[in-house]
Parts: sequence; C-alpha cells; structure tokens
Amino acid sequence: MAQYYLGFDAGGTQCRSRLVDAQGKVLGRGDGGPANARIGLEAVRSVLLETGAKAIRMAGISEADLPEIAAGAGIAGISRPGVRERLEALDFPYGSIAFETDGMIANLGAHAGADGAILIIGTGSIAHIKHEGRNFSIGGYGFPISDEGSGAALGLSAMRHALRALDGRTKPTPLSSAVTARFSHDTSLAIAWMDEAAPGDYAQLAPLVMDFAEADDEIARSIVEDAAEHIERFIETIFRRGARQCALAGGLSQRIRPWLRERTVARLVPAKGDPLDGALYLAGYRAPGSV
Repeated sequence: MAQYYLGFDAGGTQCRSRLVDAQGKVLGRGDGGPANARIGLEAVRSVLLETGAKAIRMAGISEADLPEIAAGAGIAGISRPGVRERLEALDFPYGSIAFETDGMIANLGAHAGADGAILIIGTGSIAHIKHEGRNFSIGGYGFPISDEGSGAALGLSAMRHALRALDGRTKPTPLSSAVTARFSHDTSLAIAWMDEAAPGDYAQLAPLVMDFAEADDEIARSIVEDAAEHIERFIETIFRRGARQCALAGGLSQRIRPWLRERTVARLVPAKGDPLDGALYLAGYRAPGSV
C-alpha cells in the first residue's frame, strides 16, 4: 500500500491534481495548463509533473518520498491508438502511475467505483459507461467533428453567427455584436484568431452564449437549444446501452441543465465525487472502511 495517492484530471483546458494520504486527508493541490494528448505526450508529461509538483510542494513532501506516491491520471485523448502505451513508456518519479481516459475517472468519481455512467459537458463532451465489467465511451472524438453540446461547440456556433452577421447574411443580435467586439468588428482579425484557436479558446465564448441565451437573445437561444438536444440524445443513448444511473459533470453541466426536459433531468443522479476522486480511485486509494 502506498503512503500517498496523487490524482490528475488532465483535460483540454486545464490540468488539476490532488494529493491525499492513506486516510484520505487532502495534503496538496495543483493546477496547470491544458494536458490533452493532442498537445504531444512529452508536453502532457511536463504538465503532469508541474501540476503534481505543486501539490507535492504544498504537502511538504521531499523528493526522497516520491516513490511512496501512487498516481492515477485521466487524460483527454488517451483512447487514440498507441497513446496509452507511449504514455506508459515515459518516465515518472512516482512509485506507480496508471492512465485512463478523463471520462473513466469522472465516472469512477461520480459513482465511487460502482457501475454507472457520466456525461461530461465541458470544453468537449463525452459519455463514459461502466456496466457489468465493461467500460466504454460514447462520443468524444474531438473538436470540431464531435464534442456536441460542449463549450467549444457553443463557441464555434457563436463565431459562425458573428461572421455571418458581419457579412450581412444574418441579422446582428446582441450576441453577435458582443463576439465581434472582441475583434474590433473586423472580419480579418476574427479569421486570424480562428487560425490559431484551440478548443479551449472557443469554449471561452460559451459563458457569453449562455448569458445571452438566458437574456432571450434569439440566436443564442437557438444555439443553446441545439446543444441541449444533443445532450438529450447522449443521455437517451446512455440508458439504452445499459446504464442504470447517470450523472452530469463538467464546467457547462450546471448551466445547461435548466435547458433539458424535466423527464430527462429526473433520470439523473447527483455525482458522489468528482474526477479527481476517480483519479485517486484509479491510483489505488480506497476510503477507510470501503470494500
């Protein structure tokens, strides 16, 4: 049994870490930049080490004690062929480290390791199901081809509307004006931004879309209603694939929830823990007294 457990939640927008002792006492936390596998595995390793080091320093643990740490990391994009094997071949200073998808650790945390499903609605979107010994995901194939209903998808739709409004192809709304104001209402500046924009950059527009939808902006409402329809389909598919319980997670999950049908919300359960709890479970931590 390890003396310490270190969990990582490595997503497309940020990486978070949490360090606990064998009794579950939180000793340290850390945060860092994006750690999606798409940024390159050496870059992922660097972000993990930096974010983990913040938690370790907060805990006052010396370098000599690093082998006493068992780590678990949920990495966005790890399901791509060969990624897990290449990550496992990289050197880490901990006694052990296990890798899984960010969906898997979110699901483990939400249901304390029991069978169930999680739908993550953040920068991207993905469902993960754990059912009768099987673990599998739905969606989450990457932006822009997938990630329906996500923050990045909302931001992309807002940019499309804004550019059409600048062209005069659609009627400007408060949402389009707020978006184009970020680029001095200059199409060329918006295009230059899009040439470099990552999913997390688009997702930064999602709160703006939600704000204007809640203020009854016609286009913003249509964007959010379309996102809600995608989320409804996600949830229907989750139960059709065998899950008996489903929780929502991710930075957009609470804001989108009022846009879902009552019968859909009635089928959801509250999460028992967060993705970092799931990462600690993956690392091998078990709460005292648990099975």
